[in-house]
Amino acid sequence: MQPRQKVRIGDLLVENKVISQGQLDVALAEQKKSGRKLGKVLIENGYLGEDELLTFLSKQLNIPFIDLRHYKFDADTVRLIPEIQARRFRAVALKLSERGVLVGMADPTNIFAYDELAALLKRPVELAVVREADLLRTIDAVYRHTEQITGFAEQLSDELTAGDIDMQELVAAADLADAPVVKLLQSVFEDAVQIKASDIHIEPDETVLRIRQRVDGVLQEHVLNEKRIVQALVLRLKLMGGLDISEKRLPQDGRFSIRVKDHAVDVRLSTMPVQHGESVVMRLLDQTAGVKKLEDLGMPEALRKRFEAVIHRPHGMVLVTGPTGSGKTTTLYAALQILNQPENKIITVEDPVEYRLSRINQVQVNAEIGLTFGRVLRSALRQDPDIILVGEMRDEETAEIGLRAALTGHMVLSTLHTNDAISTVTRLLDMHVPGYMLASALQAIVAQRLVRRVCDACAEPARLDARASAWVRAKTGRNEGRFMHGRGCQYCNNTGYRGRIGVYELLEIDEGIATALTRTDSVEFAALAHRAAGFRPLDLVALEDAARGTTTVEEAMRVSADVADVSVAEALSFGDVAAG
Repeated sequence: MQPRQKVRIGDLLVENKVISQGQLDVALAEQKKSGRKLGKVLIENGYLGEDELLTFLSKQLNIPFIDLRHYKFDADTVRLIPEIQARRFRAVALKLSERGVLVGMADPTNIFAYDELAALLKRPVELAVVREADLLRTIDAVYRHTEQITGFAEQLSDELTAGDIDMQELVAAADLADAPVVKLLQSVFEDAVQIKASDIHIEPDETVLRIRQRVDGVLQEHVLNEKRIVQALVLRLKLMGGLDISEKRLPQDGRFSIRVKDHAVDVRLSTMPVQHGESVVMRLLDQTAGVKKLEDLGMPEALRKRFEAVIHRPHGMVLVTGPTGSGKTTTLYAALQILNQPENKIITVEDPVEYRLSRINQVQVNAEIGLTFGRVLRSALRQDPDIILVGEMRDEETAEIGLRAALTGHMVLSTLHTNDAISTVTRLLDMHVPGYMLASALQAIVAQRLVRRVCDACAEPARLDARASAWVRAKTGRNEGRFMHGRGCQYCNNTGYRGRIGVYELLEIDEGIATALTRTDSVEFAALAHRAAGFRPLDLVALEDAARGTTTVEEAMRVSADVADVSVAEALSFGDVAAG
């Protein structure tokens, strides 16, 4: 028999001595002010854990507590509840049987939601209690927009004749919210935001159209047979980005903002003429998500505290390095959040400005009108700043102005495209930056990568192959660790990974290293850097994450620059090694 009468969960918790009456009174007062659910207030206040609350509800209501991370759900069954109602009632249909529908709910005491779901499903409803975060992940995984995208693409294709496209008609249609091209692009953006894609690629091929989305650094592909719709999509996107719709022979760059459900998204648009039309790539910047905090980036606590201490120094230069897409800008913005205080005047010079921050003076360079990094930097120094962020050290002029600013009492933060902290100095010397200037101004170098997390829903112990075993042994002298991998599930789109974390190395410039820099002795510098206090190379840090089961050995090997040093013969000599 399912619970239908109102349950006073707070009183039950007090009666069973799970929480005290005083804790309940505090939580009820907060609930009255905020309007949040009582259970969430109790958990956020630390009075009990989420699993503790859900287990208690399960026993009191005589319903199962189901861990969705390991539940084999059927997508068609889940879709018995439309997405809008699933999100509204925090409910997911799990199993269809002769007795009715098993529905997992984050709050099974919600009588109104229960009645609405029973009326919607037109079947008896059996309840289970599930974690809210897992429920929302299930909804995101199942209610993808791929079918919707295919449907709108077919609808748009039907509207276009096999002959030439009427440009004026398309321009007029693009202003209508119910036009197929508008609905198609809206679905593409909604799907991308839902799966947390960083980029969308629209690529015309000879007979098909490929829409690819970069998730956790890896592209996922959706192929459409409606090749003829490419021109309509590109035209619509050019209109949104303020580009020249008649120019198809040259690359163009633009930018626009859109609202996707509850997300404000900035889109950086790039078009490129290719063999079968124009390719479009869009970088998505979700402004609603905001700037990440430094403690959320995955930095080990000891390294994070050292980094915070460095950026709080009154002057000097701190560089964050790594290849494109390694999260350098995210790290710098997280640092700016800490430094963004009323007593600090902060100026940023960026190309482009990615996130808008209050109290910070952000300047976007524009080479077409002569507003270069060097010119803005010189002007910025006359604006009485305490802290300057330079988006990238692109050339000798920018590097030298930045270093001189660091020598004259400013804290300068910037990025450089190098593989690790040690090669950063070589790169700067190659840019003809004087060694004495580096020795005097450079405070620290952070090198970083992003590695994919093992999906916690399908994680299982991993068996290392010969090559991975050899690499681990070459780095550590042993093959020990809690090595894991993901077998693939709906949550991770069968990739075995979900989300990414940062891997960092931090090199602080001490007196010995500074002396080597003054002499521009790169060999001595590298030797001293490897022996510097607290310095841990990127590959060892990544391997430590793999040994803890956070990522895989394959991801750690991808970070390392010397995987090829392990010979095939050496690899075969170790054989397969199971997780320790």
